[in-house]
Amino acid sequence: METWINDLMETLGAPGAGIAVALENLFPPIPSEVILPLAGFASANGRMDLIAALLWTTLGSVVGALALYGVGALFGRERTLAIAARLPLVKVADIERTEAWFLRHGTKAVFFGRMVPIFRSLVSVPAGVERMPLPVFLVLTTLGSALWNTAFVSAGYVLGDNWEEVTGYVSVYSKAVLVVAAGAVLWFLGLRLLRPGRGVRRGNR
Repeated sequence: METWINDLMETLGAPGAGIAVALENLFPPIPSEVILPLAGFASANGRMDLIAALLWTTLGSVVGALALYGVGALFGRERTLAIAARLPLVKVADIERTEAWFLRHGTKAVFFGRMVPIFRSLVSVPAGVERMPLPVFLVLTTLGSALWNTAFVSAGYVLGDNWEEVTGYVSVYSKAVLVVAAGAVLWFLGLRLLRPGRGVRRGNR
């Protein structure tokens, strides 16, 4: 993976870093903790301009997020609820409570979610399902992504040949997020097994 990302940047420069980040949003297994510090390292070596690296990686983040927003908008609320009603251990009421939460806190979720591994990609889907105003989504996504990208590109730039140290710290952070997420899933499944039921679907909006 590192070789492929490096070759892409070697061939295309800063736009290559932007393409890699856009793909990382669509395919989370592609690690931003490798792409961004590597772009910073390439900037330190003079292979690309630092400002260009920051601009292109942020543009890539926005493009990838927009694609997932489009998936959510295309999928729509009714289809999401219909699929949820067929899933085991899932109540429509749970989905509706999540929907209500997102309507109240969606702006914070989109902004801060850009700085949380895995969630940073997935948060675009409910934003699309709920049809968050596109200008708001774009501003929040751009700002959150710019902060995340700047931190890691700058770290790679400063560390130079030791840029891989960044991946170790992010790996610990990512594992902590996964543990919390796994705990939340187990808690949810435990509640469903103890209190089975489909829930009641409210009327359409």
